[in-house]
Amino acid sequence: MALDPSYLKYPHRREGMDHSFYEPSNIFERPDFFWPGGKRVAVWIVVNLEWFPLEPSDTPFRAPGHMQTPYPDYRHYTARDYGSRVGAWRLLEALKKARMPASFAVNAAVAERYPDLMAALSREVHEVVAHSTDMNGTIASGLPEDEERALILAARDALIRITGSAPKGWASIARSQSFNTLKLLAEAGFEYQCDWPNDDLPYTMTTPAGPIGNMPLNHELSDRQILLTQQHDIDSYVEQIKDAYQWLSREAVKGGPRILPLNVTPYIMGLPYRINAFEELLGWLKGRHDAWFARGDIIHRHWKSAIAEAAAGRTGA
Repeated sequence: MALDPSYLKYPHRREGMDHSFYEPSNIFERPDFFWPGGKRVAVWIVVNLEWFPLEPSDTPFRAPGHMQTPYPDYRHYTARDYGSRVGAWRLLEALKKARMPASFAVNAAVAERYPDLMAALSREVHEVVAHSTDMNGTIASGLPEDEERALILAARDALIRITGSAPKGWASIARSQSFNTLKLLAEAGFEYQCDWPNDDLPYTMTTPAGPIGNMPLNHELSDRQILLTQQHDIDSYVEQIKDAYQWLSREAVKGGPRILPLNVTPYIMGLPYRINAFEELLGWLKGRHDAWFARGDIIHRHWKSAIAEAAAGRTGA
């Protein structure tokens, strides 16, 4: 069947995803650089700290992992709450043992409800990333722009009030955005967002409100995807992360530096039959000679500096 002629006249048709947020770019043709210390693979750990209200909102959609049985769904609520009461503390201890910094993607409701957890974060070298207000704070193009702006500012301002500093990064629930999200994040002063997993390096996006960086947080390597959705066991998860690291490490020798993102969830990874394997995985990663362990804001900042230096070298500036 022939296409409607209007399809071929679509005004935004272009290479890539039919938008002007960034120019298409082959990762194998970009300027080479090193992470600090001459390292080639940046290991970026992102821990989700999430609060699920007992009554889920389905507008614009229900967040993955939300309540599933009729109200009050204590079974799923308390399973999720296990993450804040137990799992997050185990992950904090694992990171401390391995001497690894992480980015904690925090719902504003978690920051408000668990002050002891936020105090523990502040005592370590970790970064707080804004992760909406709570797990009802989803974003999609059905959300009016003024409501989306209010949600983003509410999440940002709650973290400023509780932590004393503005978060530099933003992570949407389910990595879902509207056509307005990038502009609203730039307006709100965020330096980077984590929702577009289409690369193994950061890149800059342009918006009507100015530029914002993208830190690609690969969904396929998350514990939710591997352990819950695909229903693999923890040994398979560890094997897949090792495989990913080894591939990126080999590729980085000729193709330039890479990022390995580990997105973990306290009520999933923090369970007693998984945490030991995760600690052993961190130990294995720590033993890689070309690995650099850093928070999202540090990785993004170093990448911007390295790319600026490379551009200056090309122009002779």
